Amino acid sequence: AGMIMNLPDIIKAAEGRYLALLESFFNARWRDTRLWSHDLSHHRRVWQYAKELLSFTYNAQEEDFIDELLIACYLHDIGMAEDRGEKHGINSRKLCEKFLAGINKHPDDFADLLNVIECHDNKSYSGSPVQGRLFLLLSAADDLDAFGYTGIYRYLEIYLARGIEPGKIASLILKNATSRFEYFERNFGNYPELISSHRKRYNVLRDFFQNLESEFSTKSKALRR
Repeated sequence: AGMIMNLPDIIKAAEGRYLALLESFFNARWRDTRLWSHDLSHHRRVWQYAKELLSFTYNAQEEDFIDELLIACYLHDIGMAEDRGEKHGINSRKLCEKFLAGINKHPDDFADLLNVIECHDNKSYSGSPVQGRLFLLLSAADDLDAFGYTGIYRYLEIYLARGIEPGKIASLILKNATSRFEYFERNFGNYPELISSHRKRYNVLRDFFQNLESEFSTKSKALRR
């Protein structure tokens, strides 16, 4: 058996292998896309959140797992270059297959990674065909980037891009964000300091959209009088 590496070394090695390749692949595909909420900076942040979650939950996992998590963090939303809808995961999956082929990896060897990327956009977390640790860590890291002030901007941009009426946006965002935070709490409840730091960010988002919702409904009532 080889030497057991510590987590920071495994992460550093994975980044050494893939980070530059992933970023240049992403930039080439995203070049003409104007969607700040899901650009490369979103994927970089998701990877930072994934590393934070790993630091709490790491259990001498194989290096392959970290490699796949890194690839998933960087390519899960790349399909939005072509499709801004909720079911963009299938496009992301196809582009991830291209990425793997381009670095001489056979997509058949990465079935779990590809399924996770395809299904990550199921944010109701009910009846997802994919479960497991890779799905959990990608989904939770992706969700964490939906909170805080960054989350406010990201939600507004993507919901407006999807043609949702401004009067309905706040309540739909609250529902979606609550589902995401509850998923996070269910799965990481053993780490109270982790929950507490991200609850503050969730509350920033929740308070903003609750205030927006009450302002919209007050105005529409006044207009109906």
